[in-house]
Amino acid sequence: MTYRPAHRLADIEPFHVVELLTRARQLEAEGRDIIHMEVGEPDFPTPEPIAEAAIAAIRDHKTLYTQALGLPELRAAISAFYGQRYGVTVPASRIAITNGASGALNLAFAALANPGDEWLLADPGYPCNRHILRTYEGLPRSIPVGPDSNFQPTPEQVSAEWNERTAGLLVASPANPTGTLLTLDEIAALANECRAKDGHFLVDEIYHGLTYAPSPKGTCSAAQEVPLGDEVDAPTACAAGDDIWVINSFSKYFQMTGWRLGWMVIPEPYVRDVEKLAQNLTLCPSTPAQYAALAAFAPATIEILEARRGEFRRRRDFLAPALEAIGFRVTARPEGAFYLYCDCSALAADSFVLARDLLEKTGVAATPGLDFGSNEPEKHIRFAYTTEIPRLAEAVSRLSAYFGR
Repeated sequence: MTYRPAHRLADIEPFHVVELLTRARQLEAEGRDIIHMEVGEPDFPTPEPIAEAAIAAIRDHKTLYTQALGLPELRAAISAFYGQRYGVTVPASRIAITNGASGALNLAFAALANPGDEWLLADPGYPCNRHILRTYEGLPRSIPVGPDSNFQPTPEQVSAEWNERTAGLLVASPANPTGTLLTLDEIAALANECRAKDGHFLVDEIYHGLTYAPSPKGTCSAAQEVPLGDEVDAPTACAAGDDIWVINSFSKYFQMTGWRLGWMVIPEPYVRDVEKLAQNLTLCPSTPAQYAALAAFAPATIEILEARRGEFRRRRDFLAPALEAIGFRVTARPEGAFYLYCDCSALAADSFVLARDLLEKTGVAATPGLDFGSNEPEKHIRFAYTTEIPRLAEAVSRLSAYFGR
């Protein structure tokens, strides 16, 4: 049989960080000590209350298919979480449980993308987003973003890039690879720009919760109407609002990466469309994972997660100045997630060559800008602070020696 892959595969690039991780694992198998700062995965185990809930569900034989959009109890728990944390009413009927945030984005683009439609995405940005879009015959169109806009697109840029083929905009807050945030006013302005163009607006919020303001309410949600004070008297209507697709995940803040569970807030007219797609594409998310996630919102679990959020903040505050002392420039304001996106042009001409050299010669694994788009990727490298501070300090020591600092 002749090898004849689908034409779209020509546009699907490898995920370079995964290939770098493969080499790192090979070096580890050879006895090398590798400090992993390349993969965006929390190093903490899933909190014990979540794990225990999964074990109980399996013992109670709660392993059959659920509804395509997920357990009603879990959808209700997420709805309640929006009210408690953000002071906003999001009906459970508009919430779909998905196979991770990637599963949510697959369903969203399956529902919205037509062949040849263009979608605007920030560059640098998470690479799989553009490849998922291409799988559904949409065409990603990059908006180059940089320090002047905190690596987030502006309404003016969106307006300038929009044309007759543009179908929508996807943004992320907190963003990968930069860790930058959009304010509620900025989200509302982008939403208004999309409405004015009669386009769709998707907001990736998978790093929500992992922000470093004094309060977990320091981050707004795209489903939210007004900034929150210290107290929330009553939920508000979804004015930013109810026509925005909001994608979230249990992977990052809740530290359930391998459980492959996420959710999506869907504009009301599209709920049935997403349900039909889910019925056909996935049947339902993992049932034990859904029962486990019911424990994610328990006070005991949140207490664990908030302590770990504080640890991520301490790691960021240690690593950023240490890298800058070596000669890296942290040009983004890393307000969330667990990444530092650094300008390395004063140290090397090509970040991809640098990343490979650092791995081979120092045992420090970092992600080159090549993974995140075409906006000056050779000048940038991403460090994930997903390991404990003593290991970060060892990485800094090795990098300092490599650069002779």
